[in-house]
Amino acid sequence: MIHIVPKPTDTPDDNSTGAVMRELERADARYGVLDLGAVNSLDSGLENELIWVCGIRQDGHQFETLNVLSLNNRVINTPESIVACASKVMTTALLLANNVRTPETVYTQSEGGQARQFLQRHGKIVYKPLYGYDGNGIRLVTGGPGELGPGPWYLQEYVKNDRDFRVFVLGGEAVGAIARVSDTLMHNIHQGGIGMPVAIDEEMRATAEAAAAAIGIDYCGSISSSIARGYTVLEVNGTPNWHCMAAPIPKLLARYLIEREREMRA
Repeated sequence: MIHIVPKPTDTPDDNSTGAVMRELERADARYGVLDLGAVNSLDSGLENELIWVCGIRQDGHQFETLNVLSLNNRVINTPESIVACASKVMTTALLLANNVRTPETVYTQSEGGQARQFLQRHGKIVYKPLYGYDGNGIRLVTGGPGELGPGPWYLQEYVKNDRDFRVFVLGGEAVGAIARVSDTLMHNIHQGGIGMPVAIDEEMRATAEAAAAAIGIDYCGSISSSIARGYTVLEVNGTPNWHCMAAPIPKLLARYLIEREREMRA
């Protein structure tokens, strides 16, 4: 049976978990909902089971519960990869370690040192909350480091663009993509961006698949911008939505879960 941890941000009009559940039902696959808040992870009764995490809250209890469950079960996505994606600095570190193009970035507590030098070198930089989501809290900084507020700071070079690209990677393969367009710094759909399906060109495919491999994740949304020097990965989402994609992501994801569960039983 496939045990499902529902995405806590699902709504009746935007229900990622429910979309995949419907595809599992069409395939006659057995599944059940797993409430992490009700589980004693040290005595869960779960062993050699497949657990799909559509989404979790960013709190210590859910992360720790998943970590313990992953010792005796197959968790998709793994707790390690979800944590890596939740932390922008860890995502950047993994991308750099695996030679995946990403904007120049600094993570520092030193306002008078590296933060100031980084701003002076680039003129414009982007401040991002370390554990932010949906584009919340991202802003352009053009003045002194005093604009930043209390540290530490995760700062990236400003990559000028009027759109970005979210590529859905599943099992190491890019299977769908959208362009997100807006007239603001953030192109997130939750921030008013407009999404539209786009074809996946070879460079986009290679970049997105390399980003997923760097994180070591079953599936993700790799977000990139295209500039003169090629696609550059801005972030990797470990619990992504698939708004506006032409590819049948819920069906593909359900099939992936079914195949992984069958492999476990073989």
